[in-house]
Amino acid sequence: MELSSKQRAYLRSLSNDLDVIVHIGKDGIGDNLVKQANDALEARELIKCRVLENSMLTAREACDELSALTRSEQVQVIGTKFVLYRESHSKPKEKRIQLVSTKPARAKNPTGNKKG
Repeated sequence: MELSSKQRAYLRSLSNDLDVIVHIGKDGIGDNLVKQANDALEARELIKCRVLENSMLTAREACDELSALTRSEQVQVIGTKFVLYRESHSKPKEKRIQLVSTKPARAKNPTGNKKG
């Protein structure tokens, strides 16, 4: 599911108050880290991650790799931090993050006349 710019902006606003949950260090992205990120995404839907200085990965590289391994969407990468989103399937619909629906573009009036 590709996020629209409005959905991405909404998720960015929600992520401002989040604390960093996943730390990527010198060991990089291993099985334990992927499991931790998957569990956090299922529980919270939106997680903030940080790449430590002793890591061999940049924040962009870590975000690309972790989002592919967890099947999540990249929301934002700034400095050493990044945010991932994945819709939870274990939560009831009412408790999930409600994204703005993407509406198809309005069709223009084919006659060119103004309505009304």
